[in-house]
Amino acid sequence: MQVRKTEQRTDGARAPSAAPTGSTAPVTTPGAPAAGAPVLPLAGFTVGVTAARRADELAALLERRGAAVLRAPALRIVPLLDDAELLSATKELLDDGPDIVVATTAIGFRGWVGAADGWGLGEALLDRLSGVEVLARGPKVKGAIRAAGLTETWSPASESMAEVLDRLLEQGVAGRRIAVQLHGEPLPGFIESLRAAGAEVVGVPVYRWMPPEDIGPVDRLIDAAIARSLDAVSFTSAPAAASLLDRAGRLGRLDQLVDALRHDVLPACVGPVTALPLEAHDIPTFQPDRFRLGPLVQLIAAELPGRVRALPVAGRRVEIRGQAAVVDGELRTVPPAGMALLRALARRPGWVVPRAELLKALPGAGSDEHAVETAMARLRTALGAPKLIQTVVKRGYRLALDPLTDEKYAGEA
Repeated sequence: MQVRKTEQRTDGARAPSAAPTGSTAPVTTPGAPAAGAPVLPLAGFTVGVTAARRADELAALLERRGAAVLRAPALRIVPLLDDAELLSATKELLDDGPDIVVATTAIGFRGWVGAADGWGLGEALLDRLSGVEVLARGPKVKGAIRAAGLTETWSPASESMAEVLDRLLEQGVAGRRIAVQLHGEPLPGFIESLRAAGAEVVGVPVYRWMPPEDIGPVDRLIDAAIARSLDAVSFTSAPAAASLLDRAGRLGRLDQLVDALRHDVLPACVGPVTALPLEAHDIPTFQPDRFRLGPLVQLIAAELPGRVRALPVAGRRVEIRGQAAVVDGELRTVPPAGMALLRALARRPGWVVPRAELLKALPGAGSDEHAVETAMARLRTALGAPKLIQTVVKRGYRLALDPLTDEKYAGEA
């Protein structure tokens, strides 16, 4: 697993979270497990989905493992079926055929062929491409090439444009004409390297990534990440990652978002290309070995529970997850105010936390410490074990840490 670990807390706690003001973000939460049923790996955790394409599939995979999902498409794909640039590039390649074609995405290659069909140039384009060297960045675009009746010459095992570039430079491109199907964002390093090596490069702009029409869900995802009410954010394309960071910058919150992704909120990327915009901000990313949605979800489902330390409290085993607690293997849903108190107590398990400090941890904290008593009563009810939290008269509250069993549970964590 190609994972670069972020800094992690060791007390099982997270920073106090507050629901974003006026939040109406589309969060989907799977039903609670039946009594006695095993706790799903992502139960109690909330994962943000920034994908535009296949977002429903990714959300379903996460929910199947128990996660609550916050959907916030960070971009939209705008096809260029009537775009003059695409038509011009297509005619240029028909008049003067390429020696090599680099196909980068399946949707882009299909869109190119489809647009050519619409202009009455589809058959001519396929005839022109049938006699040239076709490089496919990955298996999906390889499938699109074959569906068009063509055969790829080569495809990199890494699905990386860097490996495609290495192959081209190694075999020599001086004097060769290369068509590069662009995938929604510029490829300056790739194209400039080919031109510097003597190639003539024709860019084929099939579609563009644009900001979403409704930016509200993205803003709410940024709020949730900064408030640490998200446990992970998934990224399936570099433009989505770049778009999220750009939006945070426009809101004047980039530094806060970067801090959250560096330390508390898991940034899960489908592959190294997707991770580049994040790593440019020194955000360590987590990536599966295979660059697919399934392995991405498996990575998240393994990583998030691994960040939780089991605490021995009042003779019970307690795990404090993002938005819920697991008490002796049973998932207990906790209201946001209760989770804020529980995290504050768990940062110093066994130590008394004053009411005034707990009041500051509450979402929308006021000045009345009675709010702490009310939220604490609801927290105890939600946990189903009131003795987990002790009241220390005139001082505050504490988790009833049981040091005698601490070593036992620490070994299981």
